[in-house]
Amino acid sequence: MHIYPGPDPKQAIMGSLGHLNVCKYDATQCPNKCGAQIPRIMMTDHLQYTCTMRRTKCEFCQSEFSGAGLEEHNGTCGQEPIYCEAKCGQRVLRGRMTVHKSKDCAKRLRRCLHCNREFSADTLALHVNQCPRVTIVCPQRCDIGPIPRADMDAHLRDECKSLAVACTFKEAGCRFKGPRQLLESHLEANAAAHLSLMVALSARQGQQIQMLKSAVSKLSINYTGTLLWKITDWSVKMSEAKGKDGLELVSPPFYTSQYGYKLQASMFLNGNGPGESTHVSVYIKVLPGEYDALLKWPFSHSITFTLFEQGCQTGQGGVAESFVPDPTWENFQRPSNEPDQLGFGFPRFISHEMLHRRPFIKDDTVFLRVKVDPSKIVAV
Repeated sequence: MHIYPGPDPKQAIMGSLGHLNVCKYDATQCPNKCGAQIPRIMMTDHLQYTCTMRRTKCEFCQSEFSGAGLEEHNGTCGQEPIYCEAKCGQRVLRGRMTVHKSKDCAKRLRRCLHCNREFSADTLALHVNQCPRVTIVCPQRCDIGPIPRADMDAHLRDECKSLAVACTFKEAGCRFKGPRQLLESHLEANAAAHLSLMVALSARQGQQIQMLKSAVSKLSINYTGTLLWKITDWSVKMSEAKGKDGLELVSPPFYTSQYGYKLQASMFLNGNGPGESTHVSVYIKVLPGEYDALLKWPFSHSITFTLFEQGCQTGQGGVAESFVPDPTWENFQRPSNEPDQLGFGFPRFISHEMLHRRPFIKDDTVFLRVKVDPSKIVAV
């Protein structure tokens, strides 16, 4: 059996101290005496880039500084190119920035010499081309000097003697067009002709108005076969009916369909015939229509008159009367002219006593419906 002696502790300590003297991760004092403790492996970089006591040069002005001095110098060097503070897009040496902003920068403010407003230098030329206070020559080359652009329209409209203007009766048909100074003499010399033109224009406008009225009238015509007739100012009209015999109210005309019969309802508020002074009488008459030549005669559709009660809580009440025309009745033959006959209906449609006993009149208004039974419509 052999026994090996263990390591000598003293030799181990001496060996460890010797390693520290060369260990690349051991921190040592910076040789420039900046006070930093730097691992040996990073010492070269420290001496070259971060040591505050190193000697170095500014890359822009080439002046020599200590590391600490260079940090203070950075951001202030007049030779460093930087972007313009006005955001014109140019890079300028910091030392020339003040001159650039006052003389060269495209975003510097410049005052328009005409309107005294300020614009950036790169938009001033565009403004001058549109500035309302810039003076320009009249496009008609009249003898008035340059005029501010903003006043040119008024000059051409009211003052320019060289501008060719149309006669004030142009819309009536006068074809004169010439210098402004000749317009007055033209008007004096052609008064009679202008009067004739205005008369002709008035006639044409009258025809146009009638055509428009006719078109509007057609648009407002009822083609549903049902007329809901609203009669207002009932008390005034009733008083007038009692004081004037035979006073008849007539409804707007309506059609049974788009190309059907033309009808009109009428009402005698104080009655007619056997209903005079006691009842309201209602009638229907056939009017000449646009499509009568294509329709079947005599008129044979059933007609229902309904006078509505107003404000009923349990549904729409009222009084209704209906009839189916007899083909032998003259009232329902094809009308050749505006009919003078009374029409056909009910002289005792509703009594005055019932009219006031039940809520047929409200807000001095009554509603009468005249309905053509669609099941009786005769095909063209």
